[in-house]
Amino acid sequence: MNNDKFTAPLQSLHSSLQLFSQPMLSPTWNPAITQTMTTLPQSHNSIPNPGNGAVEHNHHAAKKPKLGHPISDSEIREEFSHHQRGVARINNGSFGSCPRSVLVAQSACQLRFLQQPDEFFFNVLRGGILESRATVADLINADHVDRVALVDNATTAAAIVLQQIGRRFVRGHFRREDSVIMFHCAYQAVKKSIEAYVTPIGGTIVEVQLPFPVRSDEEIVTEFKKGIEKGKLNGGRVRLAIIDHITSMPSVVLPVRELIKICREQGVEQIFVDGAHAIGSLPVDVKEIGADFYVSNLYKWFFSPPSVAFLYCKENSNDVHHPIVSQEYGKGLPVESAWVGMRDYSPQLVVPSILEFVNRFEGGIEGIMQRNHDAVVKMGTMLAESWGTILGSPPEMCASMIMVGLPSKLCVMCDDDALRLRSYLRVYHAIEVPVYYQVLRNDDRDPRDKDGFITGYVRISHQVYNTVDDYQRLKTAINKLLEDGKICSGLPTEWFARREIKRYMFYSLLAGFGFWVRCIFSDILFTCPLLFCIL
Repeated sequence: MNNDKFTAPLQSLHSSLQLFSQPMLSPTWNPAITQTMTTLPQSHNSIPNPGNGAVEHNHHAAKKPKLGHPISDSEIREEFSHHQRGVARINNGSFGSCPRSVLVAQSACQLRFLQQPDEFFFNVLRGGILESRATVADLINADHVDRVALVDNATTAAAIVLQQIGRRFVRGHFRREDSVIMFHCAYQAVKKSIEAYVTPIGGTIVEVQLPFPVRSDEEIVTEFKKGIEKGKLNGGRVRLAIIDHITSMPSVVLPVRELIKICREQGVEQIFVDGAHAIGSLPVDVKEIGADFYVSNLYKWFFSPPSVAFLYCKENSNDVHHPIVSQEYGKGLPVESAWVGMRDYSPQLVVPSILEFVNRFEGGIEGIMQRNHDAVVKMGTMLAESWGTILGSPPEMCASMIMVGLPSKLCVMCDDDALRLRSYLRVYHAIEVPVYYQVLRNDDRDPRDKDGFITGYVRISHQVYNTVDDYQRLKTAINKLLEDGKICSGLPTEWFARREIKRYMFYSLLAGFGFWVRCIFSDILFTCPLLFCIL
Protein backbone atom coordinates (compact mmCIF):
# COMPACT_ATOMS: atom_id res chain seq x y z
CA MET A 1 0.00 0.00 0.00
CA ASN A 2 1.42 3.36 -0.99
CA ASN A 3 1.33 6.64 0.86
CA ASP A 4 -1.27 8.24 -1.36
CA LYS A 5 -3.98 6.37 0.54
CA PHE A 6 -5.60 9.65 1.57
CA THR A 7 -6.11 11.02 -1.95
CA ALA A 8 -9.51 10.60 -3.53
CA PRO A 9 -9.61 9.93 -7.27
CA LEU A 10 -12.31 12.49 -7.87
CA GLN A 11 -13.05 16.16 -7.98
CA SER A 12 -14.14 17.51 -4.59
CA LEU A 13 -17.82 16.83 -4.05
CA HIS A 14 -18.10 20.00 -2.04
CA SER A 15 -16.92 22.06 -5.00
CA SER A 16 -19.41 20.37 -7.27
CA LEU A 17 -22.27 21.01 -4.88
CA GLN A 18 -21.57 24.72 -5.04
CA LEU A 19 -22.80 24.48 -8.63
CA PHE A 20 -26.18 23.08 -7.60
CA SER A 21 -28.04 26.06 -9.06
CA GLN A 22 -26.98 24.94 -12.57
CA PRO A 23 -29.36 22.63 -14.40
CA MET A 24 -26.90 19.73 -14.47
CA LEU A 25 -23.26 18.85 -13.94
CA SER A 26 -20.87 19.76 -16.67
CA PRO A 27 -20.36 16.87 -19.15
CA THR A 28 -16.63 17.52 -18.91
CA TRP A 29 -16.59 16.76 -15.14
CA ASN A 30 -13.46 14.69 -14.65
CA PRO A 31 -13.46 12.06 -11.88
CA ALA A 32 -9.74 11.51 -12.33
CA ILE A 33 -8.90 14.82 -10.68
CA THR A 34 -7.41 14.17 -7.23
CA GLN A 35 -7.60 16.23 -4.07
CA THR A 36 -5.59 15.68 -0.91
CA MET A 37 -7.74 15.04 2.13
CA THR A 38 -7.62 17.46 5.05
CA THR A 39 -6.29 15.96 8.29
CA LEU A 40 -6.43 16.68 12.00
CA PRO A 41 -4.27 19.45 13.44
CA GLN A 42 -1.48 18.98 15.95
CA SER A 43 -2.78 19.44 19.49
CA HIS A 44 -0.90 20.37 22.63
CA ASN A 45 -3.92 19.98 24.89
CA SER A 46 -4.62 17.08 27.20
CA ILE A 47 -7.67 15.00 26.45
CA PRO A 48 -8.68 11.46 27.42
CA ASN A 49 -6.45 8.87 25.81
CA PRO A 50 -8.04 7.12 22.81
CA GLY A 51 -7.25 3.73 24.25
CA ASN A 52 -7.42 4.23 28.00
CA GLY A 53 -9.08 6.59 30.43
CA ALA A 54 -5.80 8.29 31.36
CA VAL A 55 -5.03 11.76 30.04
CA GLU A 56 -2.20 12.20 27.58
CA HIS A 57 -1.16 14.40 24.66
CA ASN A 58 -2.56 13.41 21.30
CA HIS A 59 -0.23 11.62 18.93
CA HIS A 60 -1.65 12.88 15.63
CA ALA A 61 0.56 15.20 13.64
CA ALA A 62 -1.40 16.56 10.72
CA LYS A 63 -2.20 19.66 8.76
CA LYS A 64 -5.33 21.72 8.41
CA PRO A 65 -6.29 24.90 6.58
CA LYS A 66 -4.93 28.04 8.19
CA LEU A 67 -7.57 29.60 10.43
CA GLY A 68 -8.48 33.17 9.49
CA HIS A 69 -10.37 34.01 12.66
CA PRO A 70 -11.97 31.61 15.13
CA ILE A 71 -15.72 31.27 14.93
CA SER A 72 -17.46 33.76 17.21
CA ASP A 73 -20.17 33.08 19.79
CA SER A 74 -22.73 34.85 17.62
CA GLU A 75 -21.75 32.72 14.63
CA ILE A 76 -22.13 29.56 16.74
CA ARG A 77 -25.60 30.70 17.80
CA GLU A 78 -26.48 31.30 14.16
CA GLU A 79 -25.21 27.84 13.17
CA PHE A 80 -27.60 26.26 15.68
CA SER A 81 -30.44 28.77 15.48
CA HIS A 82 -32.74 26.04 14.18
CA HIS A 83 -32.74 24.44 17.64
CA GLN A 84 -36.03 24.93 19.47
CA ARG A 85 -35.76 28.05 21.58
CA GLY A 86 -36.10 27.85 25.32
CA VAL A 87 -34.99 24.21 25.59
CA ALA A 88 -31.89 23.32 27.60
CA ARG A 89 -30.36 20.65 25.36
CA ILE A 90 -27.82 18.89 27.56
CA ASN A 91 -28.31 15.52 25.89
CA ASN A 92 -26.17 15.84 22.77
CA GLY A 93 -25.00 12.27 23.36
CA SER A 94 -28.28 10.73 22.24
CA PHE A 95 -29.03 12.39 18.91
CA GLY A 96 -26.17 14.81 18.26
CA SER A 97 -26.54 18.15 16.49
CA CYS A 98 -25.92 19.41 12.99
CA PRO A 99 -24.96 23.03 12.20
CA ARG A 100 -26.82 25.10 9.65
CA SER A 101 -23.89 25.28 7.21
CA VAL A 102 -23.75 21.48 6.99
CA LEU A 103 -27.54 21.30 6.58
CA VAL A 104 -27.22 23.75 3.69
CA ALA A 105 -24.62 21.47 2.06
CA GLN A 106 -26.91 18.50 2.61
CA SER A 107 -29.86 20.33 1.07
CA ALA A 108 -27.73 21.27 -1.93
CA CYS A 109 -26.75 17.64 -2.32
CA GLN A 110 -30.37 16.49 -2.19
CA LEU A 111 -31.34 19.11 -4.75
CA ARG A 112 -28.51 18.02 -7.07
CA PHE A 113 -29.94 14.52 -7.04
CA LEU A 114 -33.50 15.69 -7.71
CA GLN A 115 -32.37 17.91 -10.59
CA GLN A 116 -30.73 15.07 -12.53
CA PRO A 117 -30.74 11.68 -10.73
CA ASP A 118 -28.92 9.71 -13.43
CA GLU A 119 -26.07 12.17 -13.68
CA PHE A 120 -25.82 12.28 -9.88
CA PHE A 121 -25.85 8.50 -9.56
CA PHE A 122 -23.19 7.84 -12.19
CA ASN A 123 -20.90 10.85 -11.72
CA VAL A 124 -21.26 12.11 -8.14
CA LEU A 125 -22.53 9.52 -5.69
CA ARG A 126 -19.76 6.94 -5.71
CA GLY A 127 -17.00 9.50 -5.95
CA GLY A 128 -18.54 11.60 -3.19
CA ILE A 129 -18.83 8.65 -0.80
CA LEU A 130 -15.24 7.70 -1.59
CA GLU A 131 -14.11 11.23 -0.70
CA SER A 132 -15.98 11.04 2.60
CA ARG A 133 -14.47 7.64 3.36
CA ALA A 134 -11.01 9.00 2.63
CA THR A 135 -11.63 11.93 4.98
CA VAL A 136 -12.72 9.56 7.74
CA ALA A 137 -9.78 7.22 7.08
CA ASP A 138 -7.46 10.19 7.55
CA LEU A 139 -9.19 11.24 10.77
CA ILE A 140 -8.92 7.79 12.37
CA ASN A 141 -5.47 6.91 11.00
CA ALA A 142 -6.67 3.89 9.03
CA ASP A 143 -4.22 1.92 6.91
CA HIS A 144 -6.20 2.46 3.75
CA VAL A 145 -9.50 3.90 2.60
CA ASP A 146 -10.61 0.38 1.67
CA ARG A 147 -10.69 -0.45 5.39
CA VAL A 148 -13.47 2.11 5.96
CA ALA A 149 -17.14 1.71 5.08
CA LEU A 150 -19.92 4.23 5.70
CA VAL A 151 -23.11 2.79 7.19
CA ASP A 152 -26.23 4.24 8.77
CA ASN A 153 -25.29 3.89 12.44
CA ALA A 154 -23.56 1.75 15.05
CA THR A 155 -26.57 -0.58 15.17
CA THR A 156 -26.04 -1.43 11.50
CA ALA A 157 -22.35 -2.05 12.15
CA ALA A 158 -23.17 -4.37 15.06
CA ALA A 159 -25.48 -6.35 12.77
CA ILE A 160 -22.69 -6.66 10.18
CA VAL A 161 -20.19 -7.99 12.72
CA LEU A 162 -22.60 -10.31 14.50
CA GLN A 163 -24.02 -11.76 11.30
CA GLN A 164 -20.57 -12.97 10.30
CA ILE A 165 -20.12 -14.47 13.77
CA GLY A 166 -23.48 -16.23 13.34
CA ARG A 167 -22.44 -17.64 9.97
CA ARG A 168 -19.36 -19.17 11.56
CA PHE A 169 -21.52 -20.93 14.12
CA VAL A 170 -23.77 -22.24 11.34
CA ARG A 171 -20.82 -23.55 9.34
CA GLY A 172 -19.45 -25.39 12.34
CA HIS A 173 -16.36 -23.23 12.76
CA PHE A 174 -17.48 -22.45 16.33
CA ARG A 175 -18.89 -24.77 18.99
CA ARG A 176 -21.99 -24.37 21.13
CA GLU A 177 -19.84 -23.70 24.21
CA ASP A 178 -18.20 -20.71 22.50
CA SER A 179 -19.27 -17.25 23.57
CA VAL A 180 -19.51 -13.53 22.97
CA ILE A 181 -18.38 -11.29 25.86
CA MET A 182 -19.58 -7.76 26.56
CA PHE A 183 -20.31 -5.41 29.43
CA HIS A 184 -23.77 -5.53 30.96
CA CYS A 185 -24.37 -1.90 29.95
CA ALA A 186 -23.75 -2.56 26.24
CA TYR A 187 -26.20 -0.74 24.01
CA GLN A 188 -29.56 -2.51 23.93
CA ALA A 189 -29.61 -2.78 20.13
CA VAL A 190 -26.26 -4.61 20.26
CA LYS A 191 -27.69 -7.07 22.78
CA LYS A 192 -30.68 -7.61 20.52
CA SER A 193 -28.36 -8.29 17.57
CA ILE A 194 -26.68 -11.04 19.61
CA GLU A 195 -30.11 -12.37 20.48
CA ALA A 196 -31.04 -12.39 16.79
CA TYR A 197 -27.87 -13.70 15.17
CA VAL A 198 -25.85 -15.66 17.75
CA THR A 199 -27.85 -17.21 20.59
CA PRO A 200 -30.45 -19.02 18.38
CA ILE A 201 -27.66 -21.08 16.76
CA GLY A 202 -25.81 -22.06 19.91
CA GLY A 203 -23.63 -19.13 20.95
CA THR A 204 -23.63 -18.04 24.59
CA ILE A 205 -23.29 -14.60 26.13
CA VAL A 206 -20.98 -13.55 28.95
CA GLU A 207 -21.98 -10.24 30.53
CA VAL A 208 -19.39 -8.39 32.60
CA GLN A 209 -20.68 -6.06 35.29
CA LEU A 210 -19.27 -2.58 34.82
CA PRO A 211 -18.35 -1.20 38.26
CA PHE A 212 -20.29 2.01 38.83
CA PRO A 213 -19.65 4.49 40.23
CA VAL A 214 -16.17 3.72 38.94
CA ARG A 215 -12.96 4.91 40.54
CA SER A 216 -10.21 3.62 38.23
CA ASP A 217 -9.41 1.66 35.07
CA GLU A 218 -8.10 -1.18 37.23
CA GLU A 219 -11.58 -1.92 38.57
CA ILE A 220 -12.87 -2.39 35.02
CA VAL A 221 -9.91 -4.52 33.96
CA THR A 222 -10.33 -6.82 36.96
CA GLU A 223 -14.00 -7.49 36.19
CA PHE A 224 -13.26 -8.05 32.50
CA LYS A 225 -10.63 -10.67 33.29
CA LYS A 226 -13.21 -12.53 35.38
CA GLY A 227 -15.56 -12.50 32.40
CA ILE A 228 -12.90 -13.93 30.08
CA GLU A 229 -12.31 -16.81 32.51
CA LYS A 230 -16.04 -17.47 32.68
CA GLY A 231 -16.18 -17.67 28.90
CA LYS A 232 -13.49 -20.37 28.89
CA LEU A 233 -15.42 -22.72 31.20
CA ASN A 234 -16.36 -26.18 29.86
CA GLY A 235 -13.69 -25.92 27.20
CA GLY A 236 -15.32 -23.04 25.37
CA ARG A 237 -13.64 -20.09 23.69
CA VAL A 238 -14.53 -16.44 23.57
CA ARG A 239 -15.00 -15.84 19.86
CA LEU A 240 -15.96 -12.16 20.00
CA ALA A 241 -15.44 -9.39 22.53
CA ILE A 242 -17.69 -6.34 22.24
CA ILE A 243 -16.12 -3.39 24.05
CA ASP A 244 -17.62 0.08 24.31
CA HIS A 245 -15.12 2.89 23.91
CA ILE A 246 -17.52 5.15 25.80
CA THR A 247 -20.43 3.41 27.47
CA SER A 248 -23.81 5.04 26.98
CA MET A 249 -25.59 4.64 30.32
CA PRO A 250 -23.79 5.02 32.60
CA SER A 251 -21.27 6.99 30.57
CA VAL A 252 -17.64 6.02 31.20
CA VAL A 253 -14.55 6.01 28.96
CA LEU A 254 -13.24 2.44 29.05
CA PRO A 255 -9.55 1.47 28.86
CA VAL A 256 -9.96 -0.16 25.46
CA ARG A 257 -6.28 -0.72 24.68
CA GLU A 258 -5.74 -2.57 27.95
CA LEU A 259 -8.89 -4.65 27.44
CA ILE A 260 -7.88 -5.50 23.86
CA LYS A 261 -4.43 -6.54 25.07
CA ILE A 262 -6.07 -8.94 27.54
CA CYS A 263 -8.25 -10.33 24.74
CA ARG A 264 -5.23 -11.02 22.54
CA GLU A 265 -3.36 -12.71 25.39
CA GLN A 266 -6.40 -14.88 26.20
CA GLY A 267 -7.01 -15.98 22.62
CA VAL A 268 -10.21 -14.04 21.91
CA GLU A 269 -10.71 -14.45 18.18
CA GLN A 270 -12.24 -11.07 17.22
CA ILE A 271 -12.70 -7.73 18.93
CA PHE A 272 -15.42 -5.23 18.03
CA VAL A 273 -15.16 -1.78 19.62
CA ASP A 274 -18.45 0.08 19.76
CA GLY A 275 -17.27 3.68 19.71
CA ALA A 276 -20.72 5.13 19.00
CA HIS A 277 -19.92 8.24 21.08
CA ALA A 278 -16.22 8.45 20.22
CA ILE A 279 -15.40 10.40 17.07
CA GLY A 280 -15.67 14.09 17.87
CA SER A 281 -15.36 13.54 21.62
CA LEU A 282 -12.16 11.45 21.78
CA PRO A 283 -9.19 11.05 19.46
CA VAL A 284 -9.63 7.79 17.54
CA ASP A 285 -6.54 6.02 16.20
CA VAL A 286 -7.66 2.62 14.99
CA LYS A 287 -4.11 1.36 14.48
CA GLU A 288 -3.17 2.14 18.08
CA ILE A 289 -6.43 0.73 19.42
CA GLY A 290 -5.89 -2.50 17.51
CA ALA A 291 -9.46 -3.83 17.29
CA ASP A 292 -10.65 -6.00 14.40
CA PHE A 293 -13.73 -3.81 13.98
CA TYR A 294 -14.36 -0.26 15.13
CA VAL A 295 -17.55 1.74 14.65
CA SER A 296 -18.45 5.32 15.52
CA ASN A 297 -21.45 7.50 14.71
CA LEU A 298 -20.63 10.75 12.95
CA TYR A 299 -23.97 12.32 13.88
CA LYS A 300 -23.47 12.26 17.66
CA TRP A 301 -20.31 14.32 18.20
CA PHE A 302 -19.01 15.05 14.70
CA PHE A 303 -21.87 17.32 13.56
CA SER A 304 -23.20 15.10 10.79
CA PRO A 305 -26.88 15.10 9.84
CA PRO A 306 -28.59 11.84 10.74
CA SER A 307 -27.61 9.28 10.02
CA VAL A 308 -24.12 8.09 9.15
CA ALA A 309 -21.38 6.11 10.89
CA PHE A 310 -18.08 4.57 9.84
CA LEU A 311 -17.13 0.92 10.28
CA TYR A 312 -13.41 0.16 10.19
CA CYS A 313 -12.32 -3.41 9.42
CA LYS A 314 -8.73 -4.26 10.23
CA GLU A 315 -8.57 -6.93 7.54
CA ASN A 316 -10.40 -7.35 4.26
CA SER A 317 -12.80 -10.27 4.51
CA ASN A 318 -15.09 -11.97 2.04
CA ASP A 319 -17.39 -12.90 4.92
CA VAL A 320 -18.30 -9.37 6.10
CA HIS A 321 -21.38 -8.05 4.32
CA HIS A 322 -23.98 -5.34 4.62
CA PRO A 323 -27.27 -6.70 6.03
CA ILE A 324 -29.15 -5.30 3.01
CA VAL A 325 -28.20 -7.24 -0.11
CA SER A 326 -28.08 -5.27 -3.35
CA GLN A 327 -26.44 -5.73 -6.73
CA GLU A 328 -23.16 -4.69 -5.09
CA TYR A 329 -23.07 -7.86 -2.93
CA GLY A 330 -19.70 -9.57 -2.96
CA LYS A 331 -17.70 -6.48 -3.97
CA GLY A 332 -16.48 -5.72 -0.45
CA LEU A 333 -18.21 -4.01 2.46
CA PRO A 334 -17.33 -0.41 1.47
CA VAL A 335 -18.89 -0.88 -1.99
CA GLU A 336 -21.86 -2.82 -0.64
CA SER A 337 -22.54 -0.05 1.89
CA ALA A 338 -22.26 2.67 -0.75
CA TRP A 339 -25.39 1.38 -2.49
CA VAL A 340 -28.14 -0.40 -0.58
CA GLY A 341 -30.93 0.62 -2.91
CA MET A 342 -32.78 3.88 -3.38
CA ARG A 343 -32.44 6.11 -0.31
CA ASP A 344 -31.05 9.48 0.80
CA TYR A 345 -27.23 9.28 0.75
CA SER A 346 -26.66 12.95 1.52
CA PRO A 347 -25.45 12.37 5.13
CA GLN A 348 -22.61 10.27 3.72
CA LEU A 349 -21.69 12.94 1.21
CA VAL A 350 -21.27 16.00 3.45
CA VAL A 351 -18.31 14.81 5.56
CA PRO A 352 -15.93 17.30 3.84
CA SER A 353 -18.36 20.11 4.74
CA ILE A 354 -18.33 18.95 8.36
CA LEU A 355 -14.54 19.18 8.35
CA GLU A 356 -14.80 22.74 7.03
CA PHE A 357 -17.14 23.59 9.92
CA VAL A 358 -14.96 22.13 12.70
CA ASN A 359 -11.87 23.79 11.26
CA ARG A 360 -13.49 27.18 11.91
CA PHE A 361 -12.87 26.55 15.61
CA GLU A 362 -9.55 27.24 17.27
CA GLY A 363 -7.68 23.93 17.33
CA GLY A 364 -10.18 22.28 14.97
CA ILE A 365 -11.89 19.15 16.21
CA GLU A 366 -9.26 18.60 18.90
CA GLY A 367 -9.89 22.06 20.29
CA ILE A 368 -13.64 21.33 20.36
CA MET A 369 -13.05 18.02 22.16
CA GLN A 370 -10.84 19.63 24.79
CA ARG A 371 -13.22 22.51 25.48
CA ASN A 372 -16.22 20.18 25.70
CA HIS A 373 -14.37 17.92 28.13
CA ASP A 374 -13.28 20.81 30.34
CA ALA A 375 -16.76 22.36 30.31
CA VAL A 376 -18.68 19.17 31.12
CA VAL A 377 -16.35 18.42 34.04
CA LYS A 378 -16.79 21.97 35.33
CA MET A 379 -20.59 21.84 35.01
CA GLY A 380 -20.77 18.35 36.51
CA THR A 381 -18.70 19.46 39.48
CA MET A 382 -20.92 22.51 39.95
CA LEU A 383 -24.05 20.33 40.02
CA ALA A 384 -22.55 17.74 42.36
CA GLU A 385 -21.49 20.47 44.80
CA SER A 386 -24.93 22.10 44.70
CA TRP A 387 -26.73 18.80 45.33
CA GLY A 388 -24.19 17.42 47.79
CA THR A 389 -23.50 14.34 45.64
CA ILE A 390 -20.67 12.88 43.54
CA LEU A 391 -19.49 12.40 39.98
CA GLY A 392 -19.96 8.88 38.61
CA SER A 393 -16.33 8.65 37.47
CA PRO A 394 -13.07 10.58 37.75
CA PRO A 395 -12.84 13.44 35.21
CA GLU A 396 -10.15 11.59 33.25
CA MET A 397 -12.64 8.76 32.60
CA CYS A 398 -15.15 10.96 30.77
CA ALA A 399 -15.07 12.75 27.44
CA SER A 400 -17.91 15.16 26.60
CA MET A 401 -20.45 13.46 28.90
CA ILE A 402 -20.34 12.91 32.64
CA MET A 403 -22.57 11.24 35.22
CA VAL A 404 -23.70 13.37 38.18
CA GLY A 405 -25.34 11.86 41.25
CA LEU A 406 -28.85 13.06 42.16
CA PRO A 407 -29.82 13.78 45.78
CA SER A 408 -31.02 10.64 47.56
CA LYS A 409 -34.13 12.52 48.77
CA LEU A 410 -35.54 12.31 45.23
CA CYS A 411 -35.82 8.53 45.77
CA VAL A 412 -34.87 7.25 42.30
CA MET A 413 -35.66 3.62 43.18
CA CYS A 414 -36.27 2.04 39.76
CA ASP A 415 -36.09 2.66 36.03
CA ASP A 416 -39.66 3.97 36.02
CA ASP A 417 -38.68 6.62 38.59
CA ALA A 418 -35.79 7.68 36.35
CA LEU A 419 -38.12 7.94 33.36
CA ARG A 420 -40.67 9.96 35.35
CA LEU A 421 -38.00 12.46 36.41
CA ARG A 422 -36.69 12.74 32.87
CA SER A 423 -40.20 13.38 31.52
CA TYR A 424 -40.94 15.87 34.32
CA LEU A 425 -37.83 17.89 33.47
CA ARG A 426 -38.77 17.88 29.79
CA VAL A 427 -42.43 18.85 30.19
CA TYR A 428 -42.29 21.30 33.09
CA HIS A 429 -38.80 22.79 32.71
CA ALA A 430 -37.89 22.25 29.01
CA ILE A 431 -34.71 20.43 30.03
CA GLU A 432 -33.52 17.44 27.99
CA VAL A 433 -31.26 15.19 30.06
CA PRO A 434 -31.14 11.38 30.53
CA VAL A 435 -31.66 9.99 34.05
CA TYR A 436 -30.06 6.71 35.15
CA TYR A 437 -31.00 4.33 37.97
CA GLN A 438 -28.14 2.44 39.65
CA VAL A 439 -29.03 -0.65 41.66
CA LEU A 440 -27.46 -0.81 45.12
CA ARG A 441 -24.84 -3.53 45.48
CA ASN A 442 -24.78 -3.53 49.27
CA ASP A 443 -21.03 -3.02 49.49
CA ASP A 444 -18.62 -0.17 50.04
CA ARG A 445 -19.09 0.95 46.42
CA ASP A 446 -22.58 2.29 47.14
CA PRO A 447 -22.18 6.08 47.51
CA ARG A 448 -24.08 8.17 50.05
CA ASP A 449 -25.02 11.78 50.55
CA LYS A 450 -26.12 13.26 53.88
CA ASP A 451 -29.62 11.73 53.60
CA GLY A 452 -29.01 8.24 52.20
CA PHE A 453 -27.76 6.17 49.28
CA ILE A 454 -27.34 7.76 45.85
CA THR A 455 -29.20 5.66 43.29
CA GLY A 456 -30.00 8.23 40.59
CA TYR A 457 -27.72 10.03 38.14
CA VAL A 458 -28.10 12.48 35.29
CA ARG A 459 -25.89 12.16 32.23
CA ILE A 460 -25.02 15.67 31.10
CA SER A 461 -23.41 16.45 27.75
CA HIS A 462 -21.60 19.53 26.54
CA GLN A 463 -21.43 20.64 22.92
CA VAL A 464 -20.36 23.93 21.38
CA TYR A 465 -23.87 25.40 21.49
CA ASN A 466 -24.39 24.86 25.23
CA THR A 467 -24.23 27.70 27.77
CA VAL A 468 -23.84 27.81 31.54
CA ASP A 469 -27.53 28.73 31.83
CA ASP A 470 -28.51 25.26 30.53
CA TYR A 471 -26.92 23.63 33.57
CA GLN A 472 -28.08 26.30 35.98
CA ARG A 473 -31.65 25.53 34.94
CA LEU A 474 -31.12 21.85 35.72
CA LYS A 475 -29.62 22.71 39.11
CA THR A 476 -32.54 24.99 39.95
CA ALA A 477 -35.18 22.46 38.82
CA ILE A 478 -33.75 19.69 41.03
CA ASN A 479 -33.34 22.02 44.00
CA LYS A 480 -36.96 23.14 43.59
CA LEU A 481 -38.13 19.53 43.76
CA LEU A 482 -36.18 19.13 46.99
CA GLU A 483 -37.66 22.32 48.46
CA ASP A 484 -41.17 21.10 47.61
CA GLY A 485 -40.48 17.70 49.18
CA LYS A 486 -41.33 15.81 45.99
CA ILE A 487 -40.05 12.32 45.15
CA CYS A 488 -39.86 10.65 41.76
CA SER A 489 -42.69 8.15 42.28
CA GLY A 490 -45.05 11.08 42.91
CA LEU A 491 -44.19 12.91 39.71
CA PRO A 492 -46.70 12.75 36.86
CA THR A 493 -46.04 10.61 33.84
CA GLU A 494 -45.31 12.48 30.63
CA TRP A 495 -48.75 11.61 29.20
CA PHE A 496 -50.51 12.89 32.31
CA ALA A 497 -48.34 16.01 32.49
CA ARG A 498 -48.98 16.94 28.88
CA ARG A 499 -52.70 16.31 29.33
CA GLU A 500 -52.79 18.63 32.33
CA ILE A 501 -50.86 21.31 30.44
CA LYS A 502 -53.27 21.06 27.50
CA ARG A 503 -56.21 21.25 29.89
CA TYR A 504 -54.71 24.31 31.55
CA MET A 505 -54.14 25.97 28.17
CA PHE A 506 -57.71 25.14 27.10
CA TYR A 507 -59.26 26.65 30.21
CA SER A 508 -56.96 29.66 29.97
CA LEU A 509 -58.09 30.26 26.40
CA LEU A 510 -61.70 29.72 27.43
CA ALA A 511 -61.36 32.20 30.27
CA GLY A 512 -59.75 34.71 27.94
CA PHE A 513 -62.53 34.22 25.40
CA GLY A 514 -65.14 34.73 28.13
CA PHE A 515 -63.43 37.92 29.22
CA TRP A 516 -63.58 39.41 25.75
CA VAL A 517 -67.20 38.30 25.31
CA ARG A 518 -68.11 40.08 28.53
CA CYS A 519 -66.28 43.19 27.39
CA ILE A 520 -68.09 43.21 24.06
CA PHE A 521 -71.50 42.76 25.64
CA SER A 522 -70.71 45.47 28.21
CA ASP A 523 -69.86 47.85 25.38
CA ILE A 524 -73.10 46.97 23.58
CA LEU A 525 -75.21 47.44 26.69
CA PHE A 526 -73.52 50.78 27.34
CA THR A 527 -73.60 51.96 23.75
CA CYS A 528 -77.22 51.13 22.83
CA PRO A 529 -78.94 53.43 25.45
CA LEU A 530 -76.48 56.15 24.57
CA LEU A 531 -77.34 55.91 20.89
CA PHE A 532 -81.07 55.88 21.75
CA CYS A 533 -80.71 59.09 23.74
CA ILE A 534 -78.77 60.76 20.94
CA LEU A 535 -81.35 59.77 18.35
